[in-house]
This record gives sequence, C-alpha cells and structure tokens, in this order.
Amino acid sequence: MTVRLPDLALAEALIPVVLAAGRATLAVRARGAAVMEKADKSPDTEADQRAEAMIVSAIKAEVPDWAIVAEEAASAGELPDVLTEYFWLIDPLDGTKEFIKGGTDFTVNIGLIHEDEPVLGLVYAPARSRLFYGCVGDGAFEATVNGLSVSKARPLRVATAKLDGLNVVASKSHRDDATNEYLSKKAVGNLVSAGSSLKFCLIATGEADLYPRFGPTCEWDTAAGHAVVRAAGGRVTCTDGKPFLYAKRSEDFLNPGFVVFGDPQLQL
Repeated sequence: MTVRLPDLALAEALIPVVLAAGRATLAVRARGAAVMEKADKSPDTEADQRAEAMIVSAIKAEVPDWAIVAEEAASAGELPDVLTEYFWLIDPLDGTKEFIKGGTDFTVNIGLIHEDEPVLGLVYAPARSRLFYGCVGDGAFEATVNGLSVSKARPLRVATAKLDGLNVVASKSHRDDATNEYLSKKAVGNLVSAGSSLKFCLIATGEADLYPRFGPTCEWDTAAGHAVVRAAGGRVTCTDGKPFLYAKRSEDFLNPGFVVFGDPQLQL
C-alpha cells in the first residue's frame, strides 16, 4: 500500500485535473450537451462522464492504492470491493440540473475520506472561475482561475456570526418544508439560494454562516465541500446533532440530513 499521507501538497497536485475537468464540462455545454437519465431518474450528461474519467485517471496515477468511489461509476453499479483506509469520493459534476439550464452553480468535486471523515477536498466552480481546496490541519484556500492560470491562493477562515442576523445559504433546487421550518426558528438576516457544493464553500469563505440541508444527498455530493469547511474551521453535523460520517456503503452511500456551521458558537 502507498505510504503517502494526505496533505496540502496532494490537494495542490490535483488542481490541474480539477481545472481540466471543469474546462471539459464547459466545452460540452458550449456545443450542446445531450441529457440522459440514470436509473434513479436524475439527469446525466457527457460532461459528467468525461470529467469523471479524467479525474479517476489522474488520481490513479497520483495514489494508485486508494479506493475510488465515483458517482457515474457507482450509478452503473461499479464500486470497489473494499474501501481502503483512505478512499476517494468523486462527483465530477455536482449541480447537473443547474448545468443543463445554463446556470453557474455547478462544481467539480474531489474528496478524500479517512476514518469516516473527510480530510481533503477540492471544489471547482468553472462557470464562476472559483477554486476552493483544503486539507484538515493544513488549512483551506481559494484561488481565482483565469484561463489556464490560477491566482495566488488566499487562506480561508469561517466568519464570526452575528447571532441576531445570520447569513444563510440554502439549496436553489431542493428547498423543502423541513428546511423552511428549521430556518423559521433562526434569526436570519440574509438568505441566499445557491446550488451544488458551492454552498459549503460559501461557509468556508465566511460569506455565509449556516447551511441546512434536509433533503437527500449522496456522499460524493458532500465530501469535498465538507473537507474544505473542516479545513477552514467549520463543522457539519446531522440534523439531530450526531456526527456526519462517511463510508455508509450498506446504505448505498446515502446521507442523512445535515447542517453546516461556520462559527463554532452556532448550534442546532
């Protein structure tokens, strides 16, 4: 087995493939992406498939001994026989509905799990030219992408919340009654709707304090953003306050509801 441990250098080594995958998604959309339907009725495009193939290939070249769970492969029933101590969760195009309709809130995601928790993540929003990445213990960062170049990354830290006027981010496409009921009990000063794992990143940058999600997600939807939030000093819990953990293979990698907090003083 590989002796390499996750660190910021590993995250930085994967930046080129995240950017390449993002460019590929934009190229597919520019020429018109045919939309297919998965077994679970969710949409799929060539962009999802191309980006995933690129990312999987790059990860295997970088750390060949760690298992990979990737959304497109998993949807086709292709899963590793064993989850290694460290394993990857890949969502090549989170926010496919937003992507299809020409929006900007879609992302390319790579997350690394250790002992049921995300420890490293990269999230790239190609239509917004925003790149977020981090490793727990080494910090979180954001860089702006301009063509093939990347700006000097700035460190990220969650914000100190104004408890009498919270900045909240919530799902653009999956808002439900449970979310609205939860927020009705909070002192919400500003509510922004956003799509994909970008919502996690807005917590990491300090642009938002709170992100509740009661609807269904899968582990590859959340791992990368969760890692960036942890690296920036935030946390994620289940909606009952229990730890939000990964490697739920017996449940097809389905997540329970969760809440993302920036400021440590925030509670359910």
